[in-house]
Amino acid sequence: MSSQRRTILSIFATVVVTAAAVQAQDWPQWRGPHRDGAAGAGFQAPEAWPETLRQAWQLEVGTGHSSPVLAGDTVYVFSREGDDEVARAVALADGKVEWRSAYPAPYQMDQAATAHGKGPKSTPVLAGGRLHTLGISGILSTFDAASGKLLWQRSFGDRFKTTSPLYGTASSPLVDGDRLIANVGGHHDGALIAFDAATGDEVWALAGDGPGYASPIVRELGGRRQVITQTDQHVVGVDVGDGTLLWKIPFTTPYDQNSVTPVESGGLLIVAGLEQPTRAYRLTAGDGGLRPEEAWTHPDLDMYMSTPVVVGGRLFGLSPKRSGQLFALDAAAGKLLHAAEGRGGENAALVVAGGRLLVLNDRAELLVIDPGGDSLTPERRYEVSKSATWAHPLVTGRGVVVKDKTHVALWAF
Repeated sequence: MSSQRRTILSIFATVVVTAAAVQAQDWPQWRGPHRDGAAGAGFQAPEAWPETLRQAWQLEVGTGHSSPVLAGDTVYVFSREGDDEVARAVALADGKVEWRSAYPAPYQMDQAATAHGKGPKSTPVLAGGRLHTLGISGILSTFDAASGKLLWQRSFGDRFKTTSPLYGTASSPLVDGDRLIANVGGHHDGALIAFDAATGDEVWALAGDGPGYASPIVRELGGRRQVITQTDQHVVGVDVGDGTLLWKIPFTTPYDQNSVTPVESGGLLIVAGLEQPTRAYRLTAGDGGLRPEEAWTHPDLDMYMSTPVVVGGRLFGLSPKRSGQLFALDAAAGKLLHAAEGRGGENAALVVAGGRLLVLNDRAELLVIDPGGDSLTPERRYEVSKSATWAHPLVTGRGVVVKDKTHVALWAF
């Protein structure tokens, strides 16, 4: 083989490897590539987490708790400026805005929700070259991810009495194949709807309860591929193909605050909520369809707004007890393994990356914890903002992207 040909092949291989690495670090939706809080298998963590993180850039983008998402070298941010909801594409390398698209979305907060602002709270989803957003008042929009052009938009004021729950829309839509699935509507009156992602045409709808504040996932359980979510009154499983209700469990929390996204682990579905025991269900097929059977329950651990994450067979979560108590359960048996002392904050976003559990609490502390250790003592503790942090962090090969009250920033390793 000639040296010139070897050089060309080497360059080609480098390009392929680089492209694969970029794809491996994509974080295109709520809770990451597989909607389970874990970075992709190809994510390259630092050899050792440094003593401090360096703020590589910071950009003012407006208010809201929507989490940033990533495709390739572009970060997408959904936020509010005045009476507009704004979608942005930002270069991961330097924070420069690649495009900005806005639409009017005036919103009046319920008095009980003023501390959390006017949103948005729902995280966008990227798929098929499109960015899909769900605003705090229930406006569903689809943008061209390359240019920011608005492709289609739906609002639901002619269909439901109200178009968002009491504290504003927080449920994050998902994409399954060519369909966009979103839980829309308002208090006790809404629908889980599948849309054609390209056109916005409705494919199927399951009407009834209003949406909860949790987000749907798609999993195969009991031999059926299904959308699973918390509505404001139930946990439900819905056939992903045609919207048929497969099963439901009555589930309510004080003030209709169903806000913990269900988690699947080892064939079990784990469900939690405020002042509710944490439970695991196994879905079994019977004459009447699927039947949820309780596999275990932990009566002393509830969860409020923080969705847990599973790594190495352990379920890590935040209980509102003791002013915010991190804990670890055996995900298969429900046995408590570890519990921190408390004072962990009102909310924590938990993700897994590079063999470490990352916990971003609402006090802007980013904790790095060994999930296989004998305690929940952080190995590293970083301050990543001077304001509250409610959005999930975006973990990339370059560092951690954090959305605080009004800014988005890259904290480099």
